[in-house]
Parts: sequence; C-alpha cells; structure tokens
Amino acid sequence: MSDELRKGQTANLVLATTAFAITFWAWNLIGPLAGGYSRQLGLSPTQTSMLVAIPVLVGSLGRIPVGVLADRFGGRLMFAVICFTTIVPVLFVGWVEPYGWLLLWGFLLGVGGTSFAVGIPFVNAWYDPARRGFATGVFGAGMGGTALSAFLTPRLVESVGRTQTHVLIAALLAVMGIVMLLFSRDSPAWRPSTGPALPRMGEATRIRATWQCAFLYAVAFGGFVAFSTYLPTLLQNVYGFTQTGAGLRTAGFSLAAVAARPLGGVLSDRTGPVRVLLVSFAGTAIMAMALAFAPPPEIPAGICSVLMAVFLGLGTGGVFALVARLVEPSRVGTVTGLVGAAGGLGGYFPPLVMGVVYATTGAYVIGYVLLAATALAALLYTRGAFTSASPTGGGAALR
Repeated sequence: MSDELRKGQTANLVLATTAFAITFWAWNLIGPLAGGYSRQLGLSPTQTSMLVAIPVLVGSLGRIPVGVLADRFGGRLMFAVICFTTIVPVLFVGWVEPYGWLLLWGFLLGVGGTSFAVGIPFVNAWYDPARRGFATGVFGAGMGGTALSAFLTPRLVESVGRTQTHVLIAALLAVMGIVMLLFSRDSPAWRPSTGPALPRMGEATRIRATWQCAFLYAVAFGGFVAFSTYLPTLLQNVYGFTQTGAGLRTAGFSLAAVAARPLGGVLSDRTGPVRVLLVSFAGTAIMAMALAFAPPPEIPAGICSVLMAVFLGLGTGGVFALVARLVEPSRVGTVTGLVGAAGGLGGYFPPLVMGVVYATTGAYVIGYVLLAATALAALLYTRGAFTSASPTGGGAALR
C-alpha cells in the first residue's frame, strides 16, 4: 500500500462517516415526529405509515442513479451535492403542515438517504481488500444519524420549535457539504468510470452477486430502517410512551445497530461474512418472535429490541463485506446503488404493513411473524448459496 493511501485513510473515512450520519439524520426527520403529526392532523395509522415510509422509498430508489454517478464523479463531489440538495426539502418539511404537502416534501427528503451509495465506493477505494469489511463497517456506523434524529429531533422541537429545528439541520448540511469539498478527497487508487451509465447498470444486474446481496441487504438493512423509522409510532401505540420517551428508546435501538455494524465488518474480515450473516438472521428471527406478543416494556421487550438491533447491525456489516469480496472495485459504486436500493426498499414496506396490520387487528403480531419468517428465509438462502465460503473470509464462492 502506498504512503499516500495510508495517510488519507483515516481522515477520509471519518469525513465520509460524518457526512453519512448528518444526511441520515435529515432523511429520518419525519419518523420521530410521526406521532405528533398524526395527532395534529388527525391521521389514520395507514396515513401515518405512508408519511414515515415515503422518504425511505425515494432514498432507496435514488441510490441506483447516485451509485452510478459516484462511480463517475467520485465521492467527494457527490457527498457535497447530496448535502446541498437535501437542504431544500429539510426546510420545507419544517414549514408546511397540510398532509399533501408533507408527503411531497417528505418524498424529496429521500435524497438524503442516497448518500449511502456514495460512501461505500468512496471508502472502499481507500482500503485494500483485506480491510474493506472494517472500512465499510465503520462507514456504516453513520447510519447512527437515525439515532441522532430519534433522540435529538423531538427534544429540539420541544425546546426551540419545529421550524427552528429544521433550520438547524439545514445549516449542518450546508457546513458538511462545504467541509467535504474543502477537506475530503477521492482515493488516488480510484479511477472514474467513463462509460455510459445504462450499460454499466445493465452489467451490474447481470452479476449474480448483485441480486444475492440485494436480497440479504433488504432483510438486514431494511429491518433496521423499518424499525428506526416506525418504532416511535409503535411504542406510542402499544406502550403509551410520550413522543420524547419513544424517541429515546428508538435512539437506543439505533445506537445498538450502529455499534454492531462495524463489528459485523471486522468479524467478516476475520471469520467470513457468511458466518456473520447466519448469526444475524437467526438472531433476528428469534427476537421478532419474542416481540410478537407485546411483552412488558423495558424487560423483556426493551432487551429483545436492543438484541434485534445488534443482530440487524451485524447483518448490514456482513453484506457489504461480502460485496467487497465478490465485486471488482470499478463496479462497486453501481452494485452498491442497486444493493442499497434493495435495502432501503426493504425498509419501505414494513411500516406500511405494520400500519395496515394495526389498523385492522389493533396489534402488531402478524407484522412480527412476517419479519421472523423473512429472516428465516434469508438464513436458509445464505446457507444454500454460500456453502463453500472460505472460513477465513477469503472470498465466498457461489454455487
């Protein structure tokens, strides 16, 4: 490894992770306040679920073109573009109140969620293959922006007001965009992809690993996103917590997943990503069934929720360690966009399902059972598709 690469690794990893966290905070501004919107506007559970889920949809699908653009223009520029672009919907979500307008600006707020497809190829290019699990795991900890949102957003709204809170987030985005332009740089090992975008996307869809990792990430990251965005509403409905109390507990869930993600990357470097994924999906299925019948709050429900977050976080770290082993560096951005989109879409549908289930039955049992069944399916698929993976993580072999 060249001295130039070694010297720039830590600084650029820290900058990328920070930018990821701030854009994810912006992406998740609506979720922690969903209960307040519901009461203020008289929304049904389904309408509330739609309001929470709409930024997730855009942040998911938007990762596909953003991943292609990251391959072409580099992470430094694309991080700045996303920060600056997200400022507009952040401000308007803080100012408007009619439900239709909230949906519109919430839709555009999804731009903040596309930063993931920029960061993975950006940090991958700074590290050699043996340490990319570590690098992507640390970068993935930036999804702690959802924890920041869950913990700080309700408190800021209560202390300074909704509009002022959104102005503060917009200011953070502006500062972060400037910082990325001034102080970050693309890896000397990175080379822009100059070919047309559509053929490159077509090539990525013909890589078997793209679809395999997309499914696994839809379960692992989708589960995390679904819980981190919908959990405040669920906790208020089931346990009667206040908006601030629900936000505090959701922040704990998000922090547990954030801490587990780099651990998943490190363990993948040491023992192989397949083993990490098997543990992740098994644990998720068990915890989902434990939560299905609304056990008492804190103990055992709180413990089960935190453990589920840990298992999901391990899985998110494991999937991109697998991507780094199976996909050549020049295609990582495009493949990351597709896989990341699948992960976001995996988080789009569960809140809608939970809202419909709760509106129909008055409980969330069916939703938890569906989560457990999905995690079990991912477990069985991982065992079947990657049975010849090296125990040291030296490249999972595809059947």
